[in-house]
Amino acid sequence: MTPILYAYFFLAALLLRPNESSEPATLTAMLAAERREELISERFGALFTDLADRQGFNGNVLLSHNGKVMYRNAFGYSNLRAKTPLRIESVFQLASVTKQFTAAAIMILHDEGKLEFDDPIQKFFPDLPYKNVTIRLLLGHRTGIPDYMNFSGKYWRRKTGFLTNASLMEMLIARRPRSEFTPDACYRYSNTNYAILASVIEKLSGVPYAEFMKQRVFGPLGMRSTFCFDPGGSITIPFPTTGYNANRLPAHDDYLSGVVGDKGIFSTVDDMFAWDQSLYGSSLLRQATLEEAFTPSGHGSRYGSQYGYGWRISTAEAGEKILYHAGWWRGYTTLSVRRPEDKTYIIVLSNKVNWSFRNIDNLLAAVDDVRYEILASRHDDNSSR
Repeated sequence: MTPILYAYFFLAALLLRPNESSEPATLTAMLAAERREELISERFGALFTDLADRQGFNGNVLLSHNGKVMYRNAFGYSNLRAKTPLRIESVFQLASVTKQFTAAAIMILHDEGKLEFDDPIQKFFPDLPYKNVTIRLLLGHRTGIPDYMNFSGKYWRRKTGFLTNASLMEMLIARRPRSEFTPDACYRYSNTNYAILASVIEKLSGVPYAEFMKQRVFGPLGMRSTFCFDPGGSITIPFPTTGYNANRLPAHDDYLSGVVGDKGIFSTVDDMFAWDQSLYGSSLLRQATLEEAFTPSGHGSRYGSQYGYGWRISTAEAGEKILYHAGWWRGYTTLSVRRPEDKTYIIVLSNKVNWSFRNIDNLLAAVDDVRYEILASRHDDNSSR
């Protein structure tokens, strides 16, 4: 063997020899990652165990991090009187967390070229009396249109029947409740905005809101336990829940429950995890459209202007976004929190009015030690939060 050839084989042997020191380092890193996951699960579980034991939390929770479910559990009962235990498959009313789905449906129609965000609402409902109100302003609660929960009782006489989106649109056109401010002058949360958006979805798709959501969102994402409010009771729910007020008395549906888009979707923590994961590399929506949805639609940084399309938005000191929304309707309180930077997701679904879990800072502390000081809103959604 020539010296050159010998040197070649010697060098190749050195390069191909296993790095004996890399295996322990890799194993150590894996064990550290596993231990960190255990700690996250333990901290989050301890937090909700304490909330259940000491503060009356009753509901289901799920935490995921980097796309992996770290913790999921059910606390308490689906029926307090019968003491029927909650299951992880139990179904809850999402209340205002519904708004992110309504916004997504509008974005689907936008991506298909059926509407533009700056289209005036009169393009779809010419008789609606609110001028200079656009789809974008409806999404961001910047229209000035008053909340139907505050005025519909004056006009809706059939209290034994459900007010529908179509009936609400007729009421807006006939009764013309006065605007609270000039469109885009400021932010004010109004459930009417998302009820109108649901009517836009129906107008452009030609199918009821519930059917559109089933065909275009829930079905494609495999959200088999998710559906919209069914006034006729035709949907069979394997693991239903009863909503309770803070005094532990059942909270029954009333005529306002028939309006959807601002509320009205029912789901489970597992289905909501599937929804969250779909927003990364979404097959439903263009990435550019999602980025717009996760950008504050208002002016400045005051509270309320930090609202995107169906999401509240907070930005931490390090620059990462926290996307969240709370909900409250007829005995149900809910909270959805996303941190896209590391794919952290928290969903809390409760069937007893109880805001012990609304400190988002404490929830995220289970994942890391960063303090965000975010409190889920509970004061500006009236009955549907």
